[in-house]
Amino acid sequence: MSINLQVLKRLFLIIAVVSSGNSFAQTAIKFQLDWRFEGPSAFFLEPAAKGYFKQVGLDVSIDAGNGSGNAVNRVASGSYDIGFADMAALMEFHGNNPDAPNKPVAVMMVYNNTPASVITIKGSNVKKISDLTGKKLGAPVFDAGRRSFQLFQDANKLGPVNWISMDPALRETMLVKGDLDAITGFGFTSILNLEARGIKAEDIIAFPFAQNGVKLYGNAIIVSPKLIKENPAAIKAFLEAFTKGAKEVIANPDDSIQYVKQKDGIINVDLEKRRLRLAIKDAVVTPDAKAEGFGTLSLPRLALMASQVSDIYKTKTRVNPDFVWDGSFLPLASLKTVLPK
Repeated sequence: MSINLQVLKRLFLIIAVVSSGNSFAQTAIKFQLDWRFEGPSAFFLEPAAKGYFKQVGLDVSIDAGNGSGNAVNRVASGSYDIGFADMAALMEFHGNNPDAPNKPVAVMMVYNNTPASVITIKGSNVKKISDLTGKKLGAPVFDAGRRSFQLFQDANKLGPVNWISMDPALRETMLVKGDLDAITGFGFTSILNLEARGIKAEDIIAFPFAQNGVKLYGNAIIVSPKLIKENPAAIKAFLEAFTKGAKEVIANPDDSIQYVKQKDGIINVDLEKRRLRLAIKDAVVTPDAKAEGFGTLSLPRLALMASQVSDIYKTKTRVNPDFVWDGSFLPLASLKTVLPK
């Protein structure tokens, strides 16, 4: 009996050592957000804070970003393994850099619809979309809505508009001051920025691209081809943990903001709760997402977008949709339960 007890003790010791070793044998993943630590970043910060990435063997570091284009470039350069970026920015990179050795690939769709909108306020003489013809529109030159505005223009049979450029921080201020008739921007950003500048919610008029003839995809999780080649299991693990967290964020967005607060202690909690709820409503839990499934996409719709981006962004080469998307890493079974019925 004593021998068996000694054997058991040694077995338990071996198991403890192995388990301890595994807990430290984490694959390091550098992740690049598209923007600052705001409400929507909870989709990544919550699974990190709750240890979901560590549970699948990943040590994920998450950095704030300053635009989708930069997120694509940083993954392409090898500075980051995985990122979060607008699909149009990814396509543009492919079209303009056909010989780049490390072109990032989208592996999971998060914003099934672009959050881009045309936004105005009461008193600006823009009451309906057709009023935009001939008006002064403002946005930074790199704004996704501005760059794809031609699609919105064509879909709604608009005439020419006059563009005024500015830094992102001045966009909503210029609209409030009357220097602009309308702006383009992500709805969950510009609407809240206008309210912060004293505009009442009922005085804000928004024309979302997705509801007015423009079915572009929005932000997706992108990965480095180097990671696909060297550690495809890490990609599968990342998406599995992300999906687990995303389901919780969608079910209880207000609670998720605590994880954003942990990263940036000066955020306005109530404002970021609203921002996250708007992002979920306008870009994540949309009719298109419910039809196609969370995380996945429609290949014909992707091909159309690739053609549209090639045309309006005037890329050096045509974007090949087969090269910008790889859905083989998706945790298909768990995706089916993410969106509410």
